[in-house]
Amino acid sequence: MNSLKKADDAITQQESTAVGRRNMLKMTGSGIAALGAGLLAANQATAQTPIKLGTTWDKTFAKSDKVGHKKVSFRNRYGITLAADLYVPKNASGKLAALAVGGPFGAVKEQSSGLYAQTMAERGFITLAFDPSYTGESGGEPRNVASPDINTEDFSAAVDFLGLHARVDRARIGIIGICGWGGIALNAAAVDKRVRAVVASTMYDMTRVMSKGYNDGVTLEQRTQMLEQLGQQRWKDAEKGSPAYQPPYNLLKGGEAQFVVDYHDYYMKPRGYHPRAVNSGNAWSQTTPLSFMNMPILTYIAEISPRPLLLVHGEKAHSRYFSETAHAAAKGPKELLIIPGASHIDLYDRVDVIPFDKLTSFFKQHLASV
Repeated sequence: MNSLKKADDAITQQESTAVGRRNMLKMTGSGIAALGAGLLAANQATAQTPIKLGTTWDKTFAKSDKVGHKKVSFRNRYGITLAADLYVPKNASGKLAALAVGGPFGAVKEQSSGLYAQTMAERGFITLAFDPSYTGESGGEPRNVASPDINTEDFSAAVDFLGLHARVDRARIGIIGICGWGGIALNAAAVDKRVRAVVASTMYDMTRVMSKGYNDGVTLEQRTQMLEQLGQQRWKDAEKGSPAYQPPYNLLKGGEAQFVVDYHDYYMKPRGYHPRAVNSGNAWSQTTPLSFMNMPILTYIAEISPRPLLLVHGEKAHSRYFSETAHAAAKGPKELLIIPGASHIDLYDRVDVIPFDKLTSFFKQHLASV
């Protein structure tokens, strides 16, 4: 997630004095940028065509011998085909509880969401890690765009798929959202009453950060300028017949805030790099922020209740305030678990830091058979 930053080329700069306000989503033209979890350091991406699903294990984590793995696909309500990895515990029998897992924003299922899904499958759940519309192996043109509405639908489409699986008890389906998909998961849980329990880990509210900047530091004047620039970019894209993309994400030039360096260390190094990920040297389209600018996705967070909500965040995460304000706005049952000493990125893949025991007990309690 990048903060306000000055552009050094065709994009003029504006800076915010708030800590961590550097490198937020770059907008076209000469204005400030707004960015989010995967929009951390603007990138230029070439259009990607979804590949045919294969059987190669190309994850950033090792394959478990405790679960069965299968690549699957399904369609969402908008007719977009989503690609996903289905994980089924090998030693379980009968109908099982299931979890749909998405995120982080700008990541693919071969990264953090797949790790969460495989680990929770080892613990007895049928799990599904999916690529959101327009990204990874999923369908949708143009490539590398996002939408708070369509991406919320992606979670519900994953619930559709799980509920039709012969081994899944459709009355026992939960969801996990990581980073920017944490906020999307909360929105999906609010609107989709089939979701019986929800976890948001190291959560970002993408509509908030894109429209208001980090720590809500964007002024009305700056917001207006961003929208004017985005409108002008639409003319350019319409004339060209295809979208322009931001500069490559997570390439460091020096002097970045620590959380930006952390993103680089995950997405651009063997630890988490994946060539299909928006955040791994690719980029969102320049106009991607438009649909996030006036659609606050956590407006109805209280309507998750009486279904349970668990928010997990690192003590030292720059994004911690997103979970804190979400927790305050939600109704019970709810819990905010702060992991001592953890950063935002630690909850992507540090299996010794991610509280999998807590996630397991949470879902076993709230997705118990009746």
